[in-house]
Amino acid sequence: MMPNWTLKQLESFVWVAKLGSFRATAERLNTTQPNISVRISQLESVLGVRLFYRDSGSVALTPIGHSLLGQAERVLQASEEFSQQSISSDQQVGILRLGVAELIAQTWLRDYLLDLRQVFPNIDVELKVDLTLNLREELVSRALDLCLLNGPISNFNISNIDLGSVPYVWTASPKLAVSGSDIATLAGHSILTHARTTRHFVELSAHFRDLWEKPVRIVPSSSLSACLQMTLDGLGIAPLPRTLVEKPLATGELVEIPYEWKPSALIFTASFAHTPASFLLKRSAELAMERAVRHH
Repeated sequence: MMPNWTLKQLESFVWVAKLGSFRATAERLNTTQPNISVRISQLESVLGVRLFYRDSGSVALTPIGHSLLGQAERVLQASEEFSQQSISSDQQVGILRLGVAELIAQTWLRDYLLDLRQVFPNIDVELKVDLTLNLREELVSRALDLCLLNGPISNFNISNIDLGSVPYVWTASPKLAVSGSDIATLAGHSILTHARTTRHFVELSAHFRDLWEKPVRIVPSSSLSACLQMTLDGLGIAPLPRTLVEKPLATGELVEIPYEWKPSALIFTASFAHTPASFLLKRSAELAMERAVRHH
């Protein structure tokens, strides 16, 4: 006779395993902590096994819980795929909590949101534009559903879809009349860059520290648009993502400095939690990939 478990019990089991918390699972599933506790207890009773160790508020999978987790995920995925056969995209309803890195927000985000609206007309998007460091934390904690950011995210709970890469180019306002392209010329100006917490800032600082013995003024900013505006205003020179400066380079508002070294290209991914399975998240990530290809 088949065990009398329910999909809600399996869903609660998977989320408690991923979040490590009954309270966080209750918030995620829009229910109460006692309800989650009851579902887990009932599932354990039906299966005749103990799925979690519980000790002073902490939750950890038992060995049998570990072995059953993958099977529970596959059951939930099969259930969702079965449901999607009878539900078209325009019947999807709900909220997509979307996190976006600033460069994407400055370039192809508008077109992507229009793509989402066309495919999922009844899905509302809650948008957050922030540094990748912050977006990454909120995605892993499930405060966000899908993020378009500097990736990939190395976490077994997260799926990553490649959105391509964006190289850097050294730029300056014609007002500065930068005449050379060697390190001495660059070091003679304020160098505008990303926030201190970014790989870009670390690489830039290390480059000048290793190759130039005199102090170099490096000015970080948490806002990419502010960094671009300061460069346009002639307040310094900056290595900026090429997609961001294509237009001002074409109009002559900025000029390119042919300095050979550049920070590592930005690699972007559409990253989302892959368990329990979600047709909405996977398709939204695929739409981002399609839009990124068209943009590049």
